[in-house]
Amino acid sequence: MSRIDKLIARFRGQPRDFTWDELVRLLEALNYSQATPGGTGGSRRRFVHQSAPTISLHKPHPGNVVKRYAMAAVLRVLKEEGLV
Repeated sequence: MSRIDKLIARFRGQPRDFTWDELVRLLEALNYSQATPGGTGGSRRRFVHQSAPTISLHKPHPGNVVKRYAMAAVLRVLKEEGLV
């Protein structure tokens, strides 16, 4: 099992300690790229894919752990598109 496969399996389990860095690594492995925010982007981040819907969410702060509702929304999109 590759590192990305392990990361996908971990994400599908919806752990409470899944970090922003892990989420970015996962989405990049699934061919998403982070869109560069404008001058007033704040903590809002967009991830775009060539054929799948864009994923928009807030980067967690002050911590680095992704909120459960955000992970559930991302998982729903990835499942609907057949990416995980």
